[in-house]
Amino acid sequence: MKSQLRALIEQGIASLRQHGTLPPDSGSDPGQAATPDFVVERPKDRNHGDFSTNAALLLAKHARSNPRALAQALVEVLDGSGMIASIEIAGPGFINFRLSPEAWQQQLREVHARGADFGRNDSGRGHRAGVEYVSANPTGPLHVGHGRAAAIGDCIARVLAANGWDVVREFYYNDAGAQIENLARSVQARARGLTPDDAGWPEDGYRGDYIREVARAYLDGASVEVDDRTETAAGDIDDFDAIRRFAVAWLRREQDGDLAAFGVAFDVYFLESSLYTDGKVEDTVRRLVDAGHTYEDGGALWLRTTDFGDDKDRVMRKSDGSYTYFVPDVAYHLSKWQRGYERAITGLGADHHGSLARVKAGLQALDAGIPAGYPEYVLHQMVTVMRGGEEVKISKRAGSYVTLRDLTDEVGRDAVRWFLVARKPDSQLVFDIDLARSQSLDNPVYYVQLSHARICGLLRQLHERDLPFDLDNGLAQPQDVDNPATRELLTALSRWPETVQAAGHQLEPHLIAAHLLELAQIFQSYYNDHQFLVDDADVRDARLALALATRQVLANGLDLLGVAAPEKM
Repeated sequence: MKSQLRALIEQGIASLRQHGTLPPDSGSDPGQAATPDFVVERPKDRNHGDFSTNAALLLAKHARSNPRALAQALVEVLDGSGMIASIEIAGPGFINFRLSPEAWQQQLREVHARGADFGRNDSGRGHRAGVEYVSANPTGPLHVGHGRAAAIGDCIARVLAANGWDVVREFYYNDAGAQIENLARSVQARARGLTPDDAGWPEDGYRGDYIREVARAYLDGASVEVDDRTETAAGDIDDFDAIRRFAVAWLRREQDGDLAAFGVAFDVYFLESSLYTDGKVEDTVRRLVDAGHTYEDGGALWLRTTDFGDDKDRVMRKSDGSYTYFVPDVAYHLSKWQRGYERAITGLGADHHGSLARVKAGLQALDAGIPAGYPEYVLHQMVTVMRGGEEVKISKRAGSYVTLRDLTDEVGRDAVRWFLVARKPDSQLVFDIDLARSQSLDNPVYYVQLSHARICGLLRQLHERDLPFDLDNGLAQPQDVDNPATRELLTALSRWPETVQAAGHQLEPHLIAAHLLELAQIFQSYYNDHQFLVDDADVRDARLALALATRQVLANGLDLLGVAAPEKM
């Protein structure tokens, strides 16, 4: 309805231009003649109507006219076509609209007509986005922080797809570097019979029980299938490279299993090591040198990142010939641009914040036509897990942290996904296991799922009582929009497409969860105030049509969060 109202206002502005009330939409001063970017919004105070626009205020400034007079002129040429019940001019020239019962009825018809597609739009059609998330080092089981990254990233991908984008989900495996070496040394030490408490244990070695599992599998000659290859353990304790390859493959498979159980899958698995083996790092460095943004000092190669907003220049290649960690990051994001990702969205823990400016600076220094804001980062804070009012810090298997699999097994996938995505990513998150497991109205995911199941229960009761239901008749009956509970429920349903669009534009999937909880609460109020299975067929059909529209929006939203929409609870 918001887009329809905007189109109506644009038609009114065109009519004013045609009749000379406004200057034509062309001329020597395009800034004066062009239609300003007015807004159509929902007033915070609902006594001011269903929608409001500042169009007349902005037009008056360009036309050098009185805002209220121009607002009156615009109101006189608007053709509501049955959509608008009343219009009033407020303050210095705001225009407030109240929608007609027919408009609300048409909104209800649209929900039913579009079904699972209600809320989706084509704003991103023809454009490609790459969403990279989790990207954990394959050095151990995924922890709860990785779970938050997985939930947020997967929901961002779902919401972008709902906005018409061609979305590619990507996992970046950091399978090179010091942490992988520490992993291999840890497995080798376990294979030799050492424990983390022994004097010969690697100083930075991993201590979890999973290291013992990997070592045992390596000694047993186990085989691991990962991606399109099979890695078979050599069993040789002294073959460090073989141990490293097997350990990485083992933990990649385990992480993939954890993510699959969490309802997360990827289209692309990108190996950091391939940036070196394919020469992409060397090529990126060569391009930066050729672009003239590097210099040598103290035997090291530096990038002038200060030319692109960084607080100081950064070393690219150290005096020993090795590259600093941000260089492969630049090469990796260059590959995203080359692969056609118009938007590259990268989910990272908030502790990575310091590296963002230098990666963006490196991409700009390539002079490759990459937009200044590329890539887009979504930073998420860590998660504190609580049970019984006390923090849960360790997992027996991982040793030093709570794993995603632990939490999923204890609480259930739906609750974990909801709680990890329901807060804004950059906010601290306390995960209360007791609340997430509770079957009470204090538990938001339970509340929303119960609302969906309750509407499904209405249909079962309908059949049990052998009462007829005619959806077409229900959609033909006017809803009681003067009833506050009905009006509020219809308003919440109508806001769903706006919520989907905002969540995709702002990369904030928590907006989806917030809207679903609000919708469930509003429906509960309506449910408490109304009987559904009444004898009057017209009333029964109308109320069930509204309830089923609510069920549809709840199901659509839960799908975007990767959460089930149960029919019974």
